[in-house]
Amino acid sequence: MKKSKKLIVISLGGSLIIPEKINFPFLDNFKKNLRKFYNKCKFVVVCGGGIIARKYIEALKKEGKSKKEMALAGIRATRMNALFIMQFFGKKANGSLPISMLEVKNKINKNNVVVCGALRYSPNSTSDGTAAHLANYLKTEFINMTNVSGLFTDDPKKNKNAKLIPKISWKEFESLASKIKHEPGQHFVLDQQAAAIIKKHKIKTYIIGPKLKNLCNIIKNKSFHGTLIYG
Repeated sequence: MKKSKKLIVISLGGSLIIPEKINFPFLDNFKKNLRKFYNKCKFVVVCGGGIIARKYIEALKKEGKSKKEMALAGIRATRMNALFIMQFFGKKANGSLPISMLEVKNKINKNNVVVCGALRYSPNSTSDGTAAHLANYLKTEFINMTNVSGLFTDDPKKNKNAKLIPKISWKEFESLASKIKHEPGQHFVLDQQAAAIIKKHKIKTYIIGPKLKNLCNIIKNKSFHGTLIYG
């Protein structure tokens, strides 16, 4: 009997896809590194909206648009990034964009990589929340890739003395996330909704930066530089 492949959900931050311009060196290496594991793994890659989403949201905010309208613009940005990543991966990825968890699940049977953006609108949700929902729905571990190398005691870009937190419990992490007021287009290592989902369903979650060695080490069950949310 053929052994089933391990399934992994990755939330790919928009800040890694397009910080200011397309981050080709990172994306090329990201694709090459995932390919190394196609013989034993399948991947769901949930794309964030990044700077594109924040620019749309900023303009709509100035126009006095509602939070829902701003959030919908952010969702469209995540889907645009996802369509690009699908093209970037080529034939090993899905050919059409899924907009439901069932569609993602069905496409996993046919593809090594299934790429999506946010699936549907719900209040105070981001692509991280989508990824956490998918990790629960598909019963997988969850890897969040962002532009900082994990969870820190303070913003490492503003405070050079901020220290990496290598491990934190679901309860402690949700407590930290809940202190941050939700805004459409917000940028925190993992949003409030995702924090609540991983706690409720006890999803083993990793937060890592753009160094792909850490992603590979997690897949290989080796030590990595980043944050583990577990227990």
